[in-house]
Amino acid sequence: MPGSFLRFLFSQVGTSDLFGASFADCHSLLPLFSSMSRGMALLLPRSLRRAAVLAILVVLSSPAAEGHDSPKDFVVQFKCQCYFTNGTQRVQYVTRYIYNLEEHLRFDSDVGEYRAVTELGRPEAKSWNSQPDILERTRAEVDTVCRHNYQAELLTSLQRREKPMVTISPSKREVLDHHNMLVCSVTDFYPSQIKVRWFRNDQEETAGVVSTPLIRNGDWTFQILVMLEMTPQRGDVYTCQVEHPSVESPITVEWRVQARDRNCGSPPSSSVPYMTACLSHTNSARLHLVAALSGYMLMSVAFPG
Repeated sequence: MPGSFLRFLFSQVGTSDLFGASFADCHSLLPLFSSMSRGMALLLPRSLRRAAVLAILVVLSSPAAEGHDSPKDFVVQFKCQCYFTNGTQRVQYVTRYIYNLEEHLRFDSDVGEYRAVTELGRPEAKSWNSQPDILERTRAEVDTVCRHNYQAELLTSLQRREKPMVTISPSKREVLDHHNMLVCSVTDFYPSQIKVRWFRNDQEETAGVVSTPLIRNGDWTFQILVMLEMTPQRGDVYTCQVEHPSVESPITVEWRVQARDRNCGSPPSSSVPYMTACLSHTNSARLHLVAALSGYMLMSVAFPG
């Protein structure tokens, strides 16, 4: 049974012929091993034991145990969640019992007793609510699990800060007076709270702003892309401003319009001065040579037609 218990506790999603279970979303248990290695062990809810017993009861009461057909594999999940309200001492403790992705039993510290979500959970809710020792221990887990483990996490995830990396790039080649989109890439930051704003010539842009959902990198950092629809005009300066708990003042990255006339093409991606030229006919049939020395001058030389 110890092996099954450990599997039940740490398997994210698991199935088996006899018993399948998973443990997920208990915010207070994520850094379990790292916190224990620093000397402050996180406490596990006693509800885990009852969840294991409940899983066996679910198996025994399944259609297969009654002689009916049943899927070979199934999943029983137990989730415990601690909700902390910022700036207050309020803590809410919720445990959820789930069979094949359907929650059937729940304990909510705001309610103070077990409640059946479906018919499957009614027998257990009635049984556990009738046992004062079980209710007393479960109610106490607001303190023994949530508040206790909160102090341990102050040394880990709650104080962790990773500064975001911010870059700007156009979605396609720059051409003056042609619709384009600027992409502000904000990557590798933690925690997830972040605010990204676009400015054009120091004026905030709200129209044409599109954002991806917050993306998890899998290493406890996040990334997000915030796009701005725009039409490049000579001299425009676009700024992506990022506010994040890891920095005291906003991070700002500027992007200056470097596009040329569509007949001349776009400048190369280099900081070295360069010369571009194009030929075009005007309405007066005069031939113009337009030369641009990047970052230094722009001149037009007219030749008689």
